[in-house]
Amino acid sequence: MVRNVFLIGLMGAGKSSVGRQLACAMQLPFADSDKVIEARTGVSIPLIFEMEGEVGFRVREKNVITDLTASNGLILATGGGVVLDPENRKHLKNRGCVVYLRASVDVLVARTAHDRNRPLLQNTDPHAKLRELLEIRDPLYRETAHFALDVSEQSIRAVVRELVQQFATSPFHFLLEE
Repeated sequence: MVRNVFLIGLMGAGKSSVGRQLACAMQLPFADSDKVIEARTGVSIPLIFEMEGEVGFRVREKNVITDLTASNGLILATGGGVVLDPENRKHLKNRGCVVYLRASVDVLVARTAHDRNRPLLQNTDPHAKLRELLEIRDPLYRETAHFALDVSEQSIRAVVRELVQQFATSPFHFLLEE
């Protein structure tokens, strides 16, 4: 039985923070695809972008997503651009419950303002860049997700509580079964 939860959404939506606490609440292991990429390469995501560009990073991301989505019983926080690849979208949708964590651009800008590990936000207007990314990616997030949750004005704890409740009352109730 598949018991995976995959969190998608733009950078700053809280995928990693929610994922860690959700994993604790559901007593499942947690993985962050960006951290797995860094562990496998031995370098940071910004350095990968600098040396290989976004294209090189996306190849690495695709390999990690293929591997991690083949797991059973995993809470996975994905990178914001994971949905750009059709095969990633297929693996996510078919191998677990995909939750789109949505937040307003203003909230995302505030949450990422001091984070220097966001290559796509460096040397640009973060508000304009996040609006652009949302315009491109939102339809892909919606296509991939089994459901979406607006996290703009919720605490991490409230989001986790809502997800656990959603799993208990949805077709994904098996996620809570032992």
